Amino acid sequence: MNPTRARLLDILILMGLKISVAQLEEHHDELIGAIEARGGTWRGVVISGADTAALIDEIPVLAATAPYTEDGLEVRDAKELRVKESDRIAAVATNLRKMGAVVEELPDGLRIPGRQRLHGAEMDSFGDHRIAMAFAIAALRAEGETAILGADAAGVSYPAFFEELETVAVR
Repeated sequence: MNPTRARLLDILILMGLKISVAQLEEHHDELIGAIEARGGTWRGVVISGADTAALIDEIPVLAATAPYTEDGLEVRDAKELRVKESDRIAAVATNLRKMGAVVEELPDGLRIPGRQRLHGAEMDSFGDHRIAMAFAIAALRAEGETAILGADAAGVSYPAFFEELETVAVR
């Protein structure tokens, strides 16, 4: 719930999710909390400028789920994603295409139309924890089986990610 990280909640609300904070506490000078999110019409959004900087680590998961939105997603001003643990712009574009999505890779971002149906595929994490987790989320709604090569990269930032995802995933 750190204010420097909470812009994601604002964007998800703009996209149509109903979000409420169920619990908010301070631990070691850090705000932590539990949120409840309910679906709605999953609209698209344009992320650019200051929002890109505020969401730089969340962009992969937003982009991986963008085909499921009504209007898609456009990300601009995100050249920094090219020099993270992987080239995250290229990794997202490559994996989305493997799942059957139309995606336009831009020098500083991505343009991903909405209202697409994805299918399972063999994807690559590119050794990047955020790519592994983003495509595990995208695969939840894809038709068919998905395999993510190097999925264990998720352990870098969230060792229990796949176990906890299994407890909340609706299939």
